[in-house]
Amino acid sequence: MVKPSSIPARALSDAAFSLGALGLIIYFAFIALQGNHGMTRLATVHEDIRDLNVTLASLRQERGELENRTHRLSSDYLDLDLLDERARLVLGLVRPDEILIR
Repeated sequence: MVKPSSIPARALSDAAFSLGALGLIIYFAFIALQGNHGMTRLATVHEDIRDLNVTLASLRQERGELENRTHRLSSDYLDLDLLDERARLVLGLVRPDEILIR
């Protein structure tokens, strides 16, 4: 038989255990959403990945254009128009029959 004075102590300990368990569940749920490796951080990382993929695509395009220009100025394939354009821009050269306006 259970003593009448031990019933409130047991109920109090059960309530404290339940509150403690509930507190841990709430804490871990909050950390799962807001922590360093939580769901909001995951969304931020996915957004960063999308932005970096756009940047990567533009850099690849720019690299392709630079490789094309480099190939056109190589000794295997010389584009005279591109050579003329680069000489004018870099060296400031003009033809004798041209008038330079600044």
